[in-house]
Amino acid sequence: MKNKDNFQPFVPAEKKIPEFTFQAVLLGVVLAIVLGAANTYLGLYAGMTVSASIPAAVISMAILRGLLKRGTILENNIVQTIASAGQSVASGIIFTIPALLIIGAWSNFHYWQTTLMGICGVLLGVIFMIPLRRALIIEEKELTYPEGVACGEVLVAGEKGGSQFKPIFAGLIFGAVFKFVVSGFKVCSETVEGVIGIATKPFYFGADVSMALVGVGYIVNFDIAILIFLGGVVGWILVIPMLGIPAGMEAAPLMEIARTLWKTQARYIGVGAMLVGGVWSIIAMREGILKGLTHITKGFKGKDGAIVKRTEYDLGIIPILIIFIITLVIMILLYNHLTLNLGLGITGTFIMAICAFVFVAVSSYMVGLIGSSNNPVSGMTICALLFTAALLLVLGFTGDSAIVSTLGIAGVVCVAATVGGDVSQDLKTGYLVGATPKFQQIGMMIGGVSSAFFIPLILTLLHKAYGIGTGLKAPQANLFANITKAIFGGGEMPKDMILYGVIGAIVCIIFDRLVLKKRNSKFRIYVMPIAIGIYLPVSLSVPILIGGIVRLLINKKHSVDESRDSGILYSSGLIAGESLMGIMVALLLFLKINVSVSSYMGASAMATISLLALFTGAFLLWKTANKG
Repeated sequence: MKNKDNFQPFVPAEKKIPEFTFQAVLLGVVLAIVLGAANTYLGLYAGMTVSASIPAAVISMAILRGLLKRGTILENNIVQTIASAGQSVASGIIFTIPALLIIGAWSNFHYWQTTLMGICGVLLGVIFMIPLRRALIIEEKELTYPEGVACGEVLVAGEKGGSQFKPIFAGLIFGAVFKFVVSGFKVCSETVEGVIGIATKPFYFGADVSMALVGVGYIVNFDIAILIFLGGVVGWILVIPMLGIPAGMEAAPLMEIARTLWKTQARYIGVGAMLVGGVWSIIAMREGILKGLTHITKGFKGKDGAIVKRTEYDLGIIPILIIFIITLVIMILLYNHLTLNLGLGITGTFIMAICAFVFVAVSSYMVGLIGSSNNPVSGMTICALLFTAALLLVLGFTGDSAIVSTLGIAGVVCVAATVGGDVSQDLKTGYLVGATPKFQQIGMMIGGVSSAFFIPLILTLLHKAYGIGTGLKAPQANLFANITKAIFGGGEMPKDMILYGVIGAIVCIIFDRLVLKKRNSKFRIYVMPIAIGIYLPVSLSVPILIGGIVRLLINKKHSVDESRDSGILYSSGLIAGESLMGIMVALLLFLKINVSVSSYMGASAMATISLLALFTGAFLLWKTANKG
């Protein structure tokens, strides 16, 4: 299914079959909410989310075609389009809005404010992408949209009788049971860790017992997994011992010293590296960005008198303008409510609209080149945050109202950019299978808006059960909170650590460009995964590396297309199963229902069981993936 001038989709334009049906929309909304909730947990825990399109497509085929015996390929495509919106809006919200709690501007999640930010981000992400559809999805030959193509292959395989539900269902069950054993019964330790002192220097190492993270490592592949792990090694095994024992903590336990050094010093190297990585990603893609922006002016130009095919129907200009105006009005009222300053509300809305417009085009183009998994939305959001903060400072806005406005703008922009990239992949899938673009665009808005109503509730539940920013690290939100506080004078960051991160990131970029790229090396050094590895506890990177190693072993043995890789489907199931069970365990904790048996077990026994369970789970992943 390659992009050719005489391309014919799987379902021809002149053929009409059931597509935007009640059953497809209902199933899509349910999956959007469920998968959005799962990605909310995963993103706060590990700082990354995974695409929901292929898992949603497989589940849709199993239900519509398997159980109901009536689903068409276009209905299944609508289901995955709506469902993937839940993952997108979750990613945008959790990377930014929790910063308002971390920074102290909010004491809890404000339901309607959070929901409206998510809704506005979804609507802008979809409508700004519409004029880009023909230019980027059809006419721009260099853009492949890898996840979109893979999902299209899955849908076609299912239409032809391919069955891929088994591995994702097996992974979902195993991931859920594994999570309940670890966090519910507490038979295993959630983290196996230890620290030793060598010449009074603390050397820490640990591993989170998480099958979701193993699944993440498999999906992102070995090259990215090893970069994340190397970042953890830099932060925890090199930098922390070099820093030594802080003054006044000479008598403190080594574990406390190591964690304090990471929290107050070492992780800010990751902050500096993230800043460079975000800016560099924009610079490196400058030609693509300019093309993406110039395509917007051509988006609505069609051939005079030409009959528009079903596969070319887009949402019309009048509905787009109405949605845009309604969104702007909502944002002005919302920012005015948040800041109690109408001038700041109007200014914030103006900045938000410009940033969202630019970064939707950027995101749409970038996912076409490098895929959604490598789309540096965090980097774009950092750029939007810095631009917003600088402009507000120039205009004389300061204090808590400026902080809230800056983070609110960043939240909407992040959601819009994430949705813009995701809808691009979905439209590519639709182009290949012969879908009606207008139905997909409407479906994306339905799925995103539906999820936006539930994500604040999930955030509140997780915060009360685990603590967002503490139990759930929420790395991006922590980063944005720290940057915003430092800009507006309400906080301090170790500038020397940030500078080291900046220098290290520049060195990595230079080495990658001048050495690895020139040698056409298959292995490349990308700054953002390393920066994330430094910023996160190294214990999270260990199971990710294990999953990456499993993928490496599978790839060495035989080459499997990603759309047919049982390991990817099984890993998606692991992530969904553990994430959903994490929410269920959070509900038990919230209701103060204790099912733990840890009091009957010793710490060494729990650690041993934990490691055995982790490697057993990795072996089952290898066994499943090895079947092809």
